[in-house]
Amino acid sequence: MAARKGQNRRWRRRGRFGGLYKLLSFLIIFAAILVGCVVFFRVNEVRVVGNSRYSVQEIIAASGVEVGDNLFLVNRPQTANAIMKRLPYVESATPVHILPDTVELRVTESHAVAAVEAEGSWWLVNAGGKLLEKGERPIADGYPKVRGFSPQAPAVGSRMTASLEEQTRLEGIKGLLTALAERGMEGNVREFIDLSSNNVIRFDYGGDLTVVVPASGDFSRRIFSLQRVLETFAQRGERVTGTLDLTYGEDEARLLTERWLPEDYLPPLETDGPVAPQMPEPTLDPAGDLPAPEMPSIAG
Repeated sequence: MAARKGQNRRWRRRGRFGGLYKLLSFLIIFAAILVGCVVFFRVNEVRVVGNSRYSVQEIIAASGVEVGDNLFLVNRPQTANAIMKRLPYVESATPVHILPDTVELRVTESHAVAAVEAEGSWWLVNAGGKLLEKGERPIADGYPKVRGFSPQAPAVGSRMTASLEEQTRLEGIKGLLTALAERGMEGNVREFIDLSSNNVIRFDYGGDLTVVVPASGDFSRRIFSLQRVLETFAQRGERVTGTLDLTYGEDEARLLTERWLPEDYLPPLETDGPVAPQMPEPTLDPAGDLPAPEMPSIAG
């Protein structure tokens, strides 16, 4: 009987220490794996994909990743943010770990599509509203100048912000630039984007045409309407000049022979970028307006 009780006590002691032995074994194995990762998975190569404006060396330096770093200790969100903060023209960055020893930095660069004045300087902005560069007046040459809006507390690498009173205009300029960029049409806007009205946005297109769209709403559909009008006139062999008003409805457009221009607007001496195709002059109607082409249905 006494022998049996002694045996039971030994089994209880083994049960109590068995869990501890398992925990210690797990910790030892985990430490061995961790040491192996630190020792063996060193960064021996840093690659860059998607760059054009910035050199490979500039992007690697901005990332902070160096040869010899531990591959698994490279913080991907932190690395991406560092690249985009230090290199404003980088719109997105994605660091990728490639075993056993490579970090690949995949970047997408943007380009300036407009210039806006704020705090006594000119700022270049991309289609997403990101401020890319700051400089004096000449920096804005070749880009449409935004009128009637000034971003608040601008900083290179940040997105445009606005006061509560100008929030609608901020959303308007961002929506317009995005819609133009989605259809690859932003390069034809080269002179001005006027937001001085509370109801409409006016911008030049191709050097001979001013387009009027509502100050808010679905800009993608409005720019699609603009594209279809231009295609229809091109098929007729007619040149589009004057003022194209797209505020009447999604399927309506009106083309006036007189072109709207800002009061203090001075046309550029030279033009760069895409040039509108030269087409025969259309025939005017007695009222002095050009009948707009029949708009294709854009429903759905």
